[in-house]
Amino acid sequence: MNSVAVVLLVWTLASPSSGGHTSREAWPTHLACSGGGLEVLYQSCDPLQDFGLSIDQCSKQIQPNLNIRFGIILREDIRKLFLDIALISRGSSVLNYSYPICEEDLPKFSFCGRRKGEQIYYAGPVNNLGLDVPQGKYEILLELYNENRATVACANATVICS
Repeated sequence: MNSVAVVLLVWTLASPSSGGHTSREAWPTHLACSGGGLEVLYQSCDPLQDFGLSIDQCSKQIQPNLNIRFGIILREDIRKLFLDIALISRGSSVLNYSYPICEEDLPKFSFCGRRKGEQIYYAGPVNNLGLDVPQGKYEILLELYNENRATVACANATVICS
C-alpha cells in the first residue's frame, strides 16, 4: 500500500472523542499532527460517530515508518472493508482511489473480521514507501465501508504543507 493510502486509511480509523454531540452540531475539528512544515486537521463526516487520531513525526517528508495511534468502536461488522479516497487541490479532483482493506479470503490487518461493538485499537508503526508532500493545501475525503456499503468511518481532512 502506498504511503498516501496508508496515511488516509489511518485517518479513517481512530479513537472515540469525549463530549456530547447532537444531530444539529458538527463534530469538532481535530489536529492529527503539526510540525516540520505539515499540519493535518480532520473532522468526522459520520453524523453518528466521531473519532480521534495521533500521528508522530509530523513532517512534509513522510518517513517510511510512521508511528500512529488510532482506535474505533465498530458500529458495523467488517467481514469485508473498503476505503474510498478523494484528494482535492484548489477545487479540482487530483486523485480518486478505492482500496480493499479486508477481504474474506485475504485479511490484510488483524482487525479484519471484527464484529459490531468490538473495539479496534492500534499503536505502532505504519510501513509505507515514504513521501514528500508538495507545498499547498489539500482536502481529503475518506470513507471506510463494509460489504453492505454501510459506513464504518468517514472523515474530511485538510493537509497544509508550507
